[in-house]
Amino acid sequence: MIQVECKICGKEFSVKPSQFKMGRGKYCSLACCRESKKKGQFINCHICGKKTWKEPKAINHSKSGNFFCSKSCQTIWRNKLYIGEKHLLWNGGRHSYRSAIVRFKIEPICKLCKTEDRRVLAVHHLDKNRKNNSKNNLIWLCHNCHHLVHIYKVKI
Repeated sequence: MIQVECKICGKEFSVKPSQFKMGRGKYCSLACCRESKKKGQFINCHICGKKTWKEPKAINHSKSGNFFCSKSCQTIWRNKLYIGEKHLLWNGGRHSYRSAIVRFKIEPICKLCKTEDRRVLAVHHLDKNRKNNSKNNLIWLCHNCHHLVHIYKVKI
């Protein structure tokens, strides 16, 4: 028997000379052998901060340099970054006012009658320009009040 030192933990152990000649006898146990095969590292999720294991291939091939624990965290990041004109399918913004008013966190309450039922709320452009989706141009109106504003010119 030959006495050798484990490459992971440094513990001394015995190995048969024939096994040593074949290149075996590097690790004292199966646990140390498994430890030697681990090549990645723990990285914090860019969104929630949870630690997640990433292999070197994933680390080297990241285009953004951000890492995520799940697809849902990655989607949250992507939806904040690729929005509006940066989105691949951007079509001029003519119909993006509803998502814009939600993104601006304007409370969904009708400006005139104060109803909170989301099923009847619509987005109204104060300057009547549907392409102007700035925060100070969008308000919530229920369908009834929206009709009154457009047809009967009720003041807001």
